[in-house]
Amino acid sequence: MSSAATEVTPRASDPEITPELVADHGLSTEEYERILAALGREPTFTELGVFSAMWSEHCGYKNSKRLLRLLPTEAPWVIEGPGENAGVIDVGDGWAVAFKIESHNHPSAVEPYQGAATGVGGILRDIFTMGARPIATLNSLRFGDLDDGRVRYLFGGVVKGIGDYGNCVGIPSLGGEVYFDRGYEDNPIVNAMAIGLMRSDELITGAAKGIGNTLMAVGARTGRDGIHGATFASEELSEENEAKRPQVQVGDPFTEKLLLEASLELIGSGAITGIQDMGAAGLTSSASEMAGRAGNGVEIDVALVPVREARMTPYEILLSESQERMLVIAETGREDEVERILRKWELEAAVIGQVTDDGMFRVLENGTVVADLPSLPLTQGCPTYERPGVESKEVEELRKRDLSHVSSSHGDLTGQLLDLMSSPNLSSKRWLFQQYDTTVRAASVIRPGGGAGVVRLPGTRRGIAATTDCNGRYCFLHPRRGAAIAVAEAARNLVCVGAVPTAVTNNLNFGSPLKPAIYHQLREAVLGIAEACLLFETPVTGGNVSLYNETDGAAIYPTPVIGMLGVVEDVERVCRHAFTRTGDAIVLLGTNKGEMGGSEYAYVLHDLVAGDPPGVDLLAERELQRAMIAMVQEDLLGSAHDCAEGGLACTLVESALGNGERSFGIDVTLTDEMAPVPTLFGESQGRIVVSCRPERLAHVIELAGSHNVPCVQIGQVSAPEGSFRIRAGTSGVDLPVRDLADAFFGAIPARMDSPAEATPAPDA
Repeated sequence: MSSAATEVTPRASDPEITPELVADHGLSTEEYERILAALGREPTFTELGVFSAMWSEHCGYKNSKRLLRLLPTEAPWVIEGPGENAGVIDVGDGWAVAFKIESHNHPSAVEPYQGAATGVGGILRDIFTMGARPIATLNSLRFGDLDDGRVRYLFGGVVKGIGDYGNCVGIPSLGGEVYFDRGYEDNPIVNAMAIGLMRSDELITGAAKGIGNTLMAVGARTGRDGIHGATFASEELSEENEAKRPQVQVGDPFTEKLLLEASLELIGSGAITGIQDMGAAGLTSSASEMAGRAGNGVEIDVALVPVREARMTPYEILLSESQERMLVIAETGREDEVERILRKWELEAAVIGQVTDDGMFRVLENGTVVADLPSLPLTQGCPTYERPGVESKEVEELRKRDLSHVSSSHGDLTGQLLDLMSSPNLSSKRWLFQQYDTTVRAASVIRPGGGAGVVRLPGTRRGIAATTDCNGRYCFLHPRRGAAIAVAEAARNLVCVGAVPTAVTNNLNFGSPLKPAIYHQLREAVLGIAEACLLFETPVTGGNVSLYNETDGAAIYPTPVIGMLGVVEDVERVCRHAFTRTGDAIVLLGTNKGEMGGSEYAYVLHDLVAGDPPGVDLLAERELQRAMIAMVQEDLLGSAHDCAEGGLACTLVESALGNGERSFGIDVTLTDEMAPVPTLFGESQGRIVVSCRPERLAHVIELAGSHNVPCVQIGQVSAPEGSFRIRAGTSGVDLPVRDLADAFFGAIPARMDSPAEATPAPDA
C-alpha cells in the first residue's frame, strides 16, 4: 500500500474548528497544538472527534498512565498483561483464564438500567475477544444513602440491568460487593468484572496483522447511541449531563449471546488474525488500536459500515458506541467463510476496509478521504501528565479526629449490634443476588453471599475463586493504606475458600485528577496497591481507570476496587463462610486491636467518617494467607470468614446466619483488655474467624503457630435457632438468632419496598 500523503476533504456540513469547539471535545489548547504538530495542518471535524475520543481519559489514560507503570505486572503464570482487551493467566492443567474489570459509572448515573447492562455486555466482549468463553461475572457497586428515593431508583435500576443482561446471556454471577454512603450520593460506582476460560494455546489478540487483510464489521448495526461516550466518561457530572442521555448505549443481550458464539467460532476457524470489541470510542478505538499494536495502518470506508439510522455522518459512525459489535481482521480470501459463520448465528458481517502498510488511520466516505491520521499519535501519542498532588487539609484533620467518644459505650450492646446489622452495608445482600442467575452452566461451586465465589474447571478437581474488594472510607482517610487493605482483604477472601491468590485486575475510581488533593489520592492508592501486590506475588494484568467521578465539584471517595483471582487445587475441599455444626470450636486467627477509624460503627451510630483507619501488616497478612491455605487443604475447618466492616461481632453474625438456609447460635467470650465497643466492632485487619471440630482444634492452633499467626478459641457454635451471645468483660450482646436474622435479611428489602418517593425514570 502506498505511504504517499493523501489529501483530506472536509465535508461541506462540517462546523468550523474554533477554540470553543476544541474545548467542547475535552481537549486543552496545548493538546490541540500537539495535534496540529502531528498533522502539519488543521484537523477536519471528523479528525477532531477521533483525537478527542482517543485522547480522552477513558481511552488515553493521560492522567494515570505514568502511575500505572508502578504496578507489578509480570509473573511466570502471566500469559498476557496490561495493554490487551483482558489479562490472561495460566491456571494449570492446560487451562488459561482471561479476566478484567471495567467501569460504567457515568452512564449508570444518567440511565442506571442501560448503563449497568451495557457495562456487563462490554466486559463480556473484552473476555471473548481473547478467545475465552465467559464463565462468571462479579460486580462492585457504590451508591448514596439507601434511605434516599433517587438512590433507590439508581440502585434498583443498576441491579436489574446487571441481572437481566447476565441472565439473558447465560453467564453466572459469582458475587461482588455493594456499599452505601453519602460519599457516593450523586455519582454511583458501577464496576463489572468478567472471567473467561480457554485452553492455554487458544489466545488471540486485538492486532491488525497481515498487510492487505480485510477489516470486517460484525454483529449489530451502528446507530447514534453512545456517540462520544468515552469523552462523556471523562468529564464531571452535572445537571447538563441529563441532556447527554443519547450518549448512554442501549444493550441487547440476545444479540450478545449470538455474537459470543460467533466470535468463538471465528477464532477457532483460523479465518481471522485479530478481533476487538467496538467499545469505548467505537470503531475509532478498535481500528486504531488494532493498527497500533501491529505497527500497521488501516483504511476504512464508512459508507460500507452497516447502519441502522439514515444519513449518519463519518463522525457519528466512527464515534458511535452502539453495543454488540466487533471489528475482525479476516485473512485475505476467507471473507466468505467469516460471513458464513456470522449468517449461521443470524448476524451480519460486512467488509469495510483493509490493513495497510503505511501506519495511517485512514477513513473514506464513498471513496473520498475524510480523515487521514497517523495511528501511533492516536494510540501512543496521547499526552500523559504527572500532576501536583497535595493531601487535603480537611482530610488530614478528619484522620486526626479523636474517636474516644465513639468507643465509650458499655453494658448491653445488643441494640448497637442490631442497628449495625440493619445497615445496608452490613446486612445480607440476598436481595441483589437473588436477581442474578448464579448456577447457569452448572459449574458454580460457591455462589454469592460469602467473601469469594468459586467455579470449577471442566474435567478437573481444580477451580477458580474470585472476589472484588475496596473500602472507600479507608481510602478517603488514608489512600495508600486503604488501597493496600483492599488488596489484603481480597486475598483473605480467597484464602478463606482455600484459593491461592494469583493475579489482580483493578478499577481506579476517583474524582478529577486536575485537583491536587484528588491526584494525591490517586498516586498514593497506586503505591499502596503496588506494595501489596508485589509482596503477595499477585501481578496486575489490567483493568480500568475511571476519573472525573464528581457531581457539581463534589468528588466520590477514592475507590480503587481490587478484583482478584485465586486457584483452588481441589474444589471438593473448598471452605464456606457460614458455620455448619453445633459444638464446633470458634477460633480467631489474628489479633484484636480495637481500631475504629473509618468504621461502620462510627458511621451508623455516630454519623462520622473520621479517625485513623486500621493499620495493615502486609508480612503478617502473607503468613495468615499461608496458614489458611494449609488449613483448608488439610480439611481442618468447618468454615472461614475474614473480619472486615463491622468488626468481629458482625463477622460472627454473618458466620452464624449464612445465606439464611440454616442459622446457628453462638456462645463467645472475649478476654481482650480493651473497651467492649472496639473489641466487638473495631475493624482491625489480618483477622479471620474459623470453626472446626473440637478434636481438630489442637492441630489448627499448631498450624497457625507454625506461621506465627496468633490463634485462640473464643467460643463455640450452639444450637440452630438458639441464642447469639457474646461476652466482653461486663458488656456484650445476647438475643435470639431469629431476631438477628430479621434485621440482617430484612434491611435492604424493607428499604426497596418502601413508599416510592424515588425520582422516576426519565422518559427514554
